[in-house]
Amino acid sequence: MKDLFSKIAYLLIISVAFLGGINSPTALLLGFVFTLVCHNPFPKYSQKAFHLFLKISVVGLGFGMFINETLETGKQGLELTMFSIFLTIGFGFLLARILKLDLKLAHLISSGTAICGGSAIAAIAPVIKAKSKTISVALGIVFFLNAIALFIFPAVGHFFNLTQAQFGLWCAIAIHDTSSVVGAALGYGEEALRIATTVKLTRTLWIIPLSIFSMFLFKTKGEKIKIPYFIILFIIAIGINSCHVLPESATSFIVLIAKRLLIVTLFLVGSNISINDLKASGVKPIVFAFILWLFISVFSLLYILY
Repeated sequence: MKDLFSKIAYLLIISVAFLGGINSPTALLLGFVFTLVCHNPFPKYSQKAFHLFLKISVVGLGFGMFINETLETGKQGLELTMFSIFLTIGFGFLLARILKLDLKLAHLISSGTAICGGSAIAAIAPVIKAKSKTISVALGIVFFLNAIALFIFPAVGHFFNLTQAQFGLWCAIAIHDTSSVVGAALGYGEEALRIATTVKLTRTLWIIPLSIFSMFLFKTKGEKIKIPYFIILFIIAIGINSCHVLPESATSFIVLIAKRLLIVTLFLVGSNISINDLKASGVKPIVFAFILWLFISVFSLLYILY
């Protein structure tokens, strides 16, 4: 009976989220609290679903963007993206030595912090032949910090009176996962959302060179490198919108559905954060991830402000 109630309640929250009844931070918090109290009734399906829904949402958001603006935004964020990735990976390697942390775990967390959270971890893990427990710990910590970022970043943005352009860029650089980047920017404004999405997806392409670097760093050969193909669909969507192939009413509807689906995605992300995995990992990996995240957040904020 309890299991049936959990399934009904879980699906009901997803329905309310899709209908626009809750915002991004609430969706993430609801997912986390739900799993804490009732346990996730669909653990395998929800994990697959949030990866799929995130990609669909991002492609859908492309129908609200134009080529010229996207290229200009990508160009503006390129320098900061390069600096932050090199600094995060380098500082992560140094910090792992200081804390005497397992290098594969440290590299996965550094990769997730430097590029795009869970997607980067999932791409780098097979390249360095990381164990399943190591992957789970890295994902758990990164998702946990994502949840915190979704609540803290908008408040910090308003405190420093960041413009939408500044906030969108900061989100894209300093928040790990694409879902939380877009979720945080969603409530800040349309311009913030456009910039955050564009810069974050440009950043995601760095998975390819980082995978090659990781292969040499850990001396592994013959492993397949995952390419984020959904970014190509995102670019095609921008092209379709820029050429006015579809009427404005249609593209506006697609963008609305994408935003609603993103809120559902954040609920699914929240429901997959495992407290047990975090406890089992011990203090060191959490301290490592937090220091690394704080470092890149402060660095990128100061860079944007000054």
